[in-house]
Amino acid sequence: MPRILTVDDSRTVRMILTKQISEMGFEIDEAEDGEQGLAKLEEITFDLILLDVTMPVLDGPGMLQKMREKGNKTPVLMLTSESKRSIVAQLMKLGIDDYILKPFKNDELKRKILKSLKMGTEIPVVAVPDVAPSSVSSGNGEEGPARQFVDILLVDDMENVAKKFRAAIPAHLSVNSCVSAQAALNVCRERIFRVILIDNEIPDVDSSVLMNQLRVLQPHAAFLALALRSVNKVQNEMKELGFDDVLFKPFQSEAIDDLLGRYFDNQELLIKEDNVLKVAAFQGRAERMEKYYTRVTELLNGGIETVAAACFDDFILDVSAMPRDPQRTAQLVTAVEGAGKKFGMELRLVGPEDVAKLLKTFAETSGLAIFTSVDEARAA
Repeated sequence: MPRILTVDDSRTVRMILTKQISEMGFEIDEAEDGEQGLAKLEEITFDLILLDVTMPVLDGPGMLQKMREKGNKTPVLMLTSESKRSIVAQLMKLGIDDYILKPFKNDELKRKILKSLKMGTEIPVVAVPDVAPSSVSSGNGEEGPARQFVDILLVDDMENVAKKFRAAIPAHLSVNSCVSAQAALNVCRERIFRVILIDNEIPDVDSSVLMNQLRVLQPHAAFLALALRSVNKVQNEMKELGFDDVLFKPFQSEAIDDLLGRYFDNQELLIKEDNVLKVAAFQGRAERMEKYYTRVTELLNGGIETVAAACFDDFILDVSAMPRDPQRTAQLVTAVEGAGKKFGMELRLVGPEDVAKLLKTFAETSGLAIFTSVDEARAA
């Protein structure tokens, strides 16, 4: 069984990593900074290290450099919130296996772990079951290794709201619900949540005060207010109070889809392998197409920087699975070609015949050579 070490000064991040890695059936150990991480390496042999960049005492690059100087060649997957080429290039020179941007998505994290361990890309998924709030006892506010990760907490004094919400979201997402402020405080001392929904009209409760109290316990969670759609200007009012957004009641499928797409969209839109960038197919309603292209463009910019940092002379972009949207696809390809030229890299485009015909109709992309397969692009 693979043994993994996670080194991160955020206890919350370590807990999330512990949950994800445990679901994969792997052993995991943890350290709070680079010095503790080096001490762990003196005691135990690991198959992979998940290493944060910015930490007190000794940061990730510092730990990595000392590891390599001692001859430790354990694969390293770097966790970073920076995608700048200079930072990525520095990490590549020190000898990382791969890197992942924070905030990371669970499926992407698991795929990169499997890739670094050379175990393929099939992800074992174990859903976290719902747990009734009544089973939670009061805590002392300190985070401990037993804290359970739950996707959503819903706080509303009417139990039917939780039932309706549970029925509206996919079964694989875990949900806890509370009908009082005290119950919400208790459960937030015991568990880690990704999204917290708070009704803005709980009797005898100031929802903004409760939200601020819960933020202390859940600093990485997104907080959304639950409000009636008929209330005027409620969205602006809730954001002024500090909420990240508003989810309106009664629930509508479009609003639920937006919530899931924003916080739980685990689709890996870009698959990277050496200098090959493969764009995944679009999934969702037509009105989300613009967001798809925007996100893909952002990911491609980061992917191109990674390829450049690895000193490739060219990069291959596979758009075979992308939607047949002429204008958006042509704009994306043009932007990507320009981004590659900034690093002195040539674009080799892969796509089927209909995509080639589509791009030939635009002046910006009419001169591009388009290959039918990645192997053909590599051979050229």
